[in-house]
Amino acid sequence: MNKTPFVIAIVGPTAVGKTALSIELAKAFNGEIINGDSMQIYRGLSIGTAKILEKEMEGIPHHLLDIKDPTESFSVAEYQRLVRTQIDEIASRGKLPIIVGGTGLYIQSVLYDFRFTEEKKTDTKLVEKLERLSSEELYNRLIELDPVAAHEIHPNNIQRVIRAIERVELSGKQKSDIDQNQGNEPLYPHYIIGLTIDREILYERINKRVDMMMEKGLLNEVQGLYEQNIRDVQSIQAIGYKELYAYLDGKSSLEDALVDLKQNSRRYAKRQLTYFRNKMDIHWYDPFTDSQKIKEETSEILKEFY
Repeated sequence: MNKTPFVIAIVGPTAVGKTALSIELAKAFNGEIINGDSMQIYRGLSIGTAKILEKEMEGIPHHLLDIKDPTESFSVAEYQRLVRTQIDEIASRGKLPIIVGGTGLYIQSVLYDFRFTEEKKTDTKLVEKLERLSSEELYNRLIELDPVAAHEIHPNNIQRVIRAIERVELSGKQKSDIDQNQGNEPLYPHYIIGLTIDREILYERINKRVDMMMEKGLLNEVQGLYEQNIRDVQSIQAIGYKELYAYLDGKSSLEDALVDLKQNSRRYAKRQLTYFRNKMDIHWYDPFTDSQKIKEETSEILKEFY
């Protein structure tokens, strides 16, 4: 066995079927699953993040689920450190590490040579000035200063938009300048399985998933967070939570909130696919027609390393 662990990653847009495939592969290849979703790390955010239930795990160990309170912050750098440690631990038990999720930057940061600088320049007056702008004004400013960063950040993620503007204003460096010399060299031998289906079918699955989440009690889940006065934190920026917060704040009807939720989910899926196709070497499959092919090709790849 190689000294450096071999890693499988399963990526793709929301609602495409990553969870089901991950269980199949973990059972077939003696694997353990590592969460690759930035919001499933939060306790109390389960229905809205489509977090796997214990009964659905079929005895397969899952790691990095429910490790943070919803009021805590979480960074890519922390995720990178935790997952790399987890990979080593899983491999030391003779198991196959399988990262599963849709947060592309998180997964890329683990598999490739991403380095995070500790330099944190802050201009209090600049931040205060930016905080007085509307979300639309902030996002338009970011588009002017750093269109690459703007493409990767949701307009409603005000904190990230402000940090991105601040970075350019203070350092003169766009995100592409920082990323140019990192994240290209793989640190682990790996095989990335990408799942994709026809766009219209995917959007239909997303819409149905939202309806199912509501049936399972998503509104009650969000209401519980809302009643704890949890707001203005990273976790509540998650799709499914911010839209229902708007409803609970009386800023929209429930019907409009659900329309926004579905639309934001579809847009997120599109951004996910764009990121994966541009940033990593991925082998794409249709999860519904290529199940056996995925297993066979994964098996052939693993034979080279074990």
